[in-house]
Amino acid sequence: MPVPPVHVLVLGGTTEARRLAEHLVAHHPEVRVTTSLAGRVASPKLPPGDVRVGGFGGAEGLAVWAREHGVDAVVDATHPFAATMSRNAAEAAAQAHVPLLALRRPGWVAQDGDRWHTAGTLAEAAELLPALGERVFLTTGRMGLAAFAGAGLDALWFLVRSVDAPEPPCPARMEVLLDRGPFDLPGERELIRRHRIDVLVTKDSGGDATAPKLTAAREAGIPVVVVRRPPVPEGVPVARTPDEAARWVRRLYASG
Repeated sequence: MPVPPVHVLVLGGTTEARRLAEHLVAHHPEVRVTTSLAGRVASPKLPPGDVRVGGFGGAEGLAVWAREHGVDAVVDATHPFAATMSRNAAEAAAQAHVPLLALRRPGWVAQDGDRWHTAGTLAEAAELLPALGERVFLTTGRMGLAAFAGAGLDALWFLVRSVDAPEPPCPARMEVLLDRGPFDLPGERELIRRHRIDVLVTKDSGGDATAPKLTAAREAGIPVVVVRRPPVPEGVPVARTPDEAARWVRRLYASG
């Protein structure tokens, strides 16, 4: 009787999640891959393998789905700032008694010439802005803009870049730029020059797709407010690349 494939649920939405699915589907027929997307982006680039879109209904819902669909392992390859989903994944994996791996790209590291100011939350980042500049390049996505909508920031102007249009509450004075990475250095230089940006706000997402803005800010000599990542849930092992995650999956079915 043939052995059923190992069913891996990839909690996706990142480039790393898609690359992991591509690798497993192309090179490991012993593995069935289902990628789950939150559905917050209107037209996501779909990975190979099975795909589901939408939430699970919290940790309990995810655990039930994993049991009902015979999931053997979960890879949390969500955005480094998707803290709620990561907590739910850890709780669900424990309830369903399946192994869990977090796939997290390395964070950015400040270089000589950078003028970085770190913040623990978007609200803390907003508090720093009045002392740093008046024309803000806000690249934290469309979620969480309420942190920059306070009356104390009404004098500031924001260039808000996101994949999809943001919803209120939003900064009082802003221009929205709908765009999707990767972004290149000449383009980021031009945005800063054309809009007379004097401070950049970003989350420490890591990776190369949006890193050129940091180089452009360094060249322009402008300060950057960097929001720190939330920690991975305690006890969850971490892979830094899709290749590392694929090796973890291989060890599962090799020892099974």
